[in-house]
Amino acid sequence: MPASIVRIRELVKEYRRGAEVVRVLDGLSLEIAAGDFVALMGPSGSGKSTLLNLIGGIDRPTSGEREVEGLRVDRLGDGALAHWRADHVGFVFQMYNLLPVLTAERNVELPLLLKNLPREQRARRVAAALQLVGLSDRARHRPRELSGGEQQRVGIARAIVTDPTLLLCDEPTGDLDRKSGDEILDLLQALNREYGKTIIMVTHDPHAAERAHRVIHLDKGLLREDPP
Repeated sequence: MPASIVRIRELVKEYRRGAEVVRVLDGLSLEIAAGDFVALMGPSGSGKSTLLNLIGGIDRPTSGEREVEGLRVDRLGDGALAHWRADHVGFVFQMYNLLPVLTAERNVELPLLLKNLPREQRARRVAAALQLVGLSDRARHRPRELSGGEQQRVGIARAIVTDPTLLLCDEPTGDLDRKSGDEILDLLQALNREYGKTIIMVTHDPHAAERAHRVIHLDKGLLREDPP
């Protein structure tokens, strides 16, 4: 069995609404192995995206432990957490989050600007990432000149250009038609199978969840896993 790359213990996340305290995550514990592909499902408001953001270091828990590759992420200060996130986490969003004034290659390059890399090395990494997602011939196109599926491929290239430890996908096919969505799922499976990327994917779609190795349901702050 591969070693666990993500360990979560007794994770609690609460939000305040005036005088009311809303507990979104209620003492979750979870382990994800290196090279796994996990689908996280549940009704709207169940805390799926909250859990994904906590794993990726975008948000902080109310209490509990988060460990990635043996590092206690919950103990990092804001600056160290930002550096860790830039080095180890790639995010793929439902709405792509591309900058409309930039070409595909410049959108993909953005995470590399946080690193002290020469321009030539950045260019090589961008070209490799775009080739991997099948968009070398669209590198100079802006988002408005690309289809939804192509924009999501640019988003995936941007997520993998730093060679992250984790690929966190929040409804990556939610804004696409079935054909384009299947192409994105094929790409995610290839990244997992051929490049060993550990993927956690939030989805409402059972068809998308079938592509994962494991399906975990989140409801009322608690986790339930489908049997293998």
